[in-house]
Amino acid sequence: MTIPFFDAIIIGAGAAGLFCAGQAGQRGLKVLLIDHAEKVAEKIRISGGGRCNFTNRDLDPAAPHKHFVGQNPQFCRSALSRYTPQDFIALVDKHGIPHHEKHKGQLFADRSAEDLIAMLLAECAEGGVTHWQPCGAKKIAFDAGGTDGQGSYLVDTDRGPVQARSLVVATGGLSIPKIGATDFGYRLARQFDVPLIEQRPGLVPMTFDGDAWAPYAQLSGLALPVQISTGAKKARMVFDEDLLFTHRGLSGPAVLQISSYWQEGTPLAIDLAPTVDLPAALAQAKLRSRKLIANELATLVPSRLADAWAQREADWQRPIAEASDKALARLAEQLARWELTPTGTEGYKKAEVTLGGVDTRVLSQQTMECKTQPGLYFIGEVVDVTGWLGGYNFQWAWASAHACAGALPASTAH
Repeated sequence: MTIPFFDAIIIGAGAAGLFCAGQAGQRGLKVLLIDHAEKVAEKIRISGGGRCNFTNRDLDPAAPHKHFVGQNPQFCRSALSRYTPQDFIALVDKHGIPHHEKHKGQLFADRSAEDLIAMLLAECAEGGVTHWQPCGAKKIAFDAGGTDGQGSYLVDTDRGPVQARSLVVATGGLSIPKIGATDFGYRLARQFDVPLIEQRPGLVPMTFDGDAWAPYAQLSGLALPVQISTGAKKARMVFDEDLLFTHRGLSGPAVLQISSYWQEGTPLAIDLAPTVDLPAALAQAKLRSRKLIANELATLVPSRLADAWAQREADWQRPIAEASDKALARLAEQLARWELTPTGTEGYKKAEVTLGGVDTRVLSQQTMECKTQPGLYFIGEVVDVTGWLGGYNFQWAWASAHACAGALPASTAH
């Protein structure tokens, strides 16, 4: 039996894997794309409320540390500068997919994420990519001699053994296991002694102790713009985004963003009225109003929040004209700097991404190839590069896939 030979086998048919396969195929390479899941690109399908926030115009490739987290955010500079958001937008336009900018540079498909998936599949078809799905990879071995002295990978799949000069790992992270996420990429890295940075959930809602959270659980469903921060001095990170109260804690873009920077056991500081001069507004209200503090506060922040907040102290449960200046100053201070320490997060089941992954120090930033294992490439979320909410992770998927696809060597052994 002859084992089918490919220039490259790509494991994982998500954003990075699909894009890499299409690009490499269009360069004339013989490519096999495999994935164990029933459907391609589930993360694209469910992201952005089913419209997929596919990139971000505000991304600055020269300063990746602004929008990316990892041991070395500068690692992604090369790939991001060679394949920019404008490049991907041009591809989307070429396929006639209508899209719009929501805010802060975030681009979404007008109709559905399915348009983007169809585009990626069309790119693969144009590149003559062989696509096996569902098809799991069971065992992978490296033959240093190989057929042309270059070394090759033998992959035992559900559809039989296959061989390739290059192996591309595009298996994503651990987030959202119900759509098929597994630790396959990390296991493979360990098999080839590729070092990993510890993984944890990123872009994830935060949870708080049941009893301490009880007064706020009633606010579930309430959303409001806030300023949120964590960390001290140089390590301090601040976001101006919307906050969402949940039964178990906090979510919304503000919390998802800060979760990637939060360290266990440290507090968050939240300004619940970032655009209001609270001390001045409360002092003025005291001069002219006979209403309860909660009623006056409800003109400055959502009324449900005002009611819950006023319940915190007896001094705040009276007409504002009768409140002491000290009590009002304390109220203003606490609303502008609500300090609370999460007990944890909602974990991988609700996380949008996985922090950590393959250590970038062992990868070439030009090609994504492993420096210690020839012909082995890692792209997308499996790598220790995590973007902000807002299309940055998809742009990293496109850019890392593009860098890899352009570097994959054509084989002599057909």
